[in-house]
Parts: sequence; C-alpha cells; structure tokens
Amino acid sequence: MNYPTIKQLRYYIALVEHNHFGQAAQSCFVSQSAFSVAIKELETILDANLVDRTNKSVTVTTIGKETYTQAKVVIQELSHLVELSHGNKKPLSGKLSLGIIPTIAPFLLSKFVFNLQKEYQNLELYLNEGMTLNLYDKLINGDLDVILIALPYALKQVESMSLFKDNFNLVYKTNSKWIQSNKQYNIPLDESVLLLEDGHCMRNHALSACKFESLDKISNYSASSILTLVEMVKSDIGVTYLPEMSLDSHLIAQSELEIQKLDKESYREIGLVWRKGSSRVNEFKLLGEFIKANHL
Repeated sequence: MNYPTIKQLRYYIALVEHNHFGQAAQSCFVSQSAFSVAIKELETILDANLVDRTNKSVTVTTIGKETYTQAKVVIQELSHLVELSHGNKKPLSGKLSLGIIPTIAPFLLSKFVFNLQKEYQNLELYLNEGMTLNLYDKLINGDLDVILIALPYALKQVESMSLFKDNFNLVYKTNSKWIQSNKQYNIPLDESVLLLEDGHCMRNHALSACKFESLDKISNYSASSILTLVEMVKSDIGVTYLPEMSLDSHLIAQSELEIQKLDKESYREIGLVWRKGSSRVNEFKLLGEFIKANHL
C-alpha cells in the first residue's frame, strides 16, 4: 500500500489554508506546477477528490476537510516523534499549546503557569482562551495539544483526566431584595438567578450542579463573562452561582457580596482533554498532576 509523503501532506495543508494554488505553492517555496503535481499525486494515493478546481477558486470537498484535519495531526505527531528520536525530549519541554475556557483562565492560570515555567524551563507554553466547542475544534484539528475545561462535556475522539472539583456558591448583594431567609438557608426568589449566556458550559454546569427543579428562578438577563455577572449582582439585578476558584479574585473579595456555600454535590469538575491516541499522553498527565498540586 502506498502512503502519502510528508511533503504532500504539508503542501495540502498549505493549499487548504491559502485556498489558492499559487499562494500555497509560494508559501512552500516551490513552483506552482510542481505543487499541483504533488496535490494530484496525493489524491491518487488516497483515491479521493480533495479539492474542486476552477480558474478563480479552490473548494475543499467534504473528504478534503477531513483529510486536512488528519494531515495536521499527523504532521504534529511526526514532529514530536522526531524530537523523541533525537533524545532531546525531556518531560514538558518544547512547544505545548494549551487551550483554556474563560471561566477558568483568569482564576487558575496565575496559580500554576509561573511555577510551571520555573520548573520546566525548556517548555514553550502557548495559551489560547476560548469557548469549549471552539477549543475542541482546534484540538481535533491539531491547532491545540491539550485543553483545560470544565467537565462533564460530551466530546468524541478524546481522552480526559479529571483534576479537581470546583464547588459552586450562591453569591448575592448584602441585603439583596432577591433573597428570602429561613432558619438554615438563604433562598433565591423566582426569576432572580443570573447565569452566563448560552454557549458557556458554566451555565449548564450551574443548572445541573445546583439542582434547579424548574427554570422559574432563572432571570431573563444573562451575562457574557463572570466579570459582567458580578457587576450585575453588585447592582442587585439578581443573584448568581459562582465556582469556588473565582471567589479569591479581587472581583469578589473587594465587593459587598455575601457568599453561601452549597452542599458538596454542587460542583463542576476541572479536567484536561487531549486527542485519543496522542503520543504525548504522559506529558499531559504530568501537566495535570502539576496543575492539581498548584491550583489552591
């Protein structure tokens, strides 16, 4: 069986990213005719039509898009293999691209990144903040090595490592009009609970972890960030549920807000996720253990 060459895969990646034969060939420092031949050879080997050609544009086919994704992963894994074979690959060294969601990044990065780079001085860490699905797409496409997200989250073709539980807390303004008290608990009134907008996994985790029996308590207002959420609570527009890791920040510490701990079952899990079959599993697990040891 014939297999694609590294050159053919690199050329094809360039073609998809430039969406133009001439520009892609130029980026690979090769003539357009030689470039076109290599792409045609790749299609022959794979027995697939990867791109539809016209005089003015290139359209990537469905199988072409899948091939592009897998080609990027293959090139990335080959690069890692070369580093290993040269014997210079120490644990957590070289380039590592880490994706992290915005409801974790501001509160956790400062607790481990400095110590991580101090401990592993040969590590080139690249950070990318984004929503879970966006980070997942980049992970599968080979643009990210590993992502730090909140679990559970249904994702395919990945492996994960749970790091620690991040408990939710009820947060409200002192003497809030939205809180009624009984002998043991402070309870939000209907239509008072503010959450992040749809698309943020913390919204779903809060709904699940805080065990809402109905959605009557959820306000029609929502926020795009925890910062906005806190400002809305400070203005007594409503109350909210925030994860434990956010409570040490100046957003909360310097505010006239009350914090009520919930039961131990009200939490989200923080975990690392990487592509299934990655050759860097041991590194990712080492990174996970480091984050666990430095998250408090």
